[in-house]
Amino acid sequence: MLSSTRSITAKAAAVRWLVGHDKNERFLMEPEFKPMPSAEAWQLSNAPVFSMALHRSRWILRRAGMDALRAKSEQHRLSETRAERGLGRTREHLQIITPSDPRSAVASSACSIRENGRALFDALTTNGVVVDWREPNAIRMAPVPLYNSFEDVFPLW
Repeated sequence: MLSSTRSITAKAAAVRWLVGHDKNERFLMEPEFKPMPSAEAWQLSNAPVFSMALHRSRWILRRAGMDALRAKSEQHRLSETRAERGLGRTREHLQIITPSDPRSAVASSACSIRENGRALFDALTTNGVVVDWREPNAIRMAPVPLYNSFEDVFPLW
């Protein structure tokens, strides 16, 4: 019991040292604790990066507007549908397997590749196209309407 009490006391001292110590002398690491007399004692030394990133992301999404992002996602999907109609002979080699009803689809699209699908996937990734390979023979693309343009998406189709 004595050992765990010392451990708790040591941890409390370490936290107190960094959280409430006079910030002008905090990193001198002198043996005595010099408390700050104000609420500023609870200020963290470093900004909480994760919560700052989350806050900024929420701001960006609000500014873009979820309705506008969903509309752009649907436009990405319409360009896929138009491309599928123009596939011609390529239909022998691939089939778009994403649901065609925009209400039941998400932002990703998938193609079933009948032959050499893995080789096509490797060629796409070698040329900087970010796609997923799904066994046994599917390539999945997920253009993100927040930052993918129509120019980014159209070459895929």
